[in-house]
Amino acid sequence: MTIDSNDILNSILSSLSRIDYIRSEDIPNIDLYMDQVTTFMEDYLSSSKRYKEDKILTKTMINNYSKNNLLPPSEKKKYSKEHVLLLIFIYYFKNILSIKDIETLLNPLTNNFFQADSDLNLTSIYEEVCTFEKNRIEELQISVKEMYQRSADSFGNAKEEDQEFLQLFLFICTLSFDVYIKKQIIEKLIDLLPESEKKKKS
Repeated sequence: MTIDSNDILNSILSSLSRIDYIRSEDIPNIDLYMDQVTTFMEDYLSSSKRYKEDKILTKTMINNYSKNNLLPPSEKKKYSKEHVLLLIFIYYFKNILSIKDIETLLNPLTNNFFQADSDLNLTSIYEEVCTFEKNRIEELQISVKEMYQRSADSFGNAKEEDQEFLQLFLFICTLSFDVYIKKQIIEKLIDLLPESEKKKKS
């Protein structure tokens, strides 16, 4: 097993620098049919797929999200810009949160800001979130680089043929532990949401 440490680290840092998001102005201001929504999501989020054959969004997924109260019903089989914004949030949340937790988290957004006429609406909230996250990329690169380098200094007593794998394993474990801890924090925060927001219906 031969692993080029520099190649791995450079690839990771490069991929972090290329992380992008769907800008609100890229989302059509006209209502879309379901096929148009799935095509739009596929076009703009395909770079985030692990495997080429993976699906970003399907009709079945959209129907399930509506059935589970994650997404307001379509109007005359058409979906608004606000629907698409919620689907983007769902796309990212579904990798770490349960359907119930996503529903709990999105309900206040749907109840208070879906198709709101004020300056504080779903679009402005989405833009604020994206700007905040985009500004954290450099910070994340520094953190990942530090973790990788510390992992590369480990297992000095291992056999040469085992050392590279063990160092990589430690790096993966460290990243996984971060995800685990942050998932625990997210779940606790969701549990702290006011009951009035959890139970409120649109």
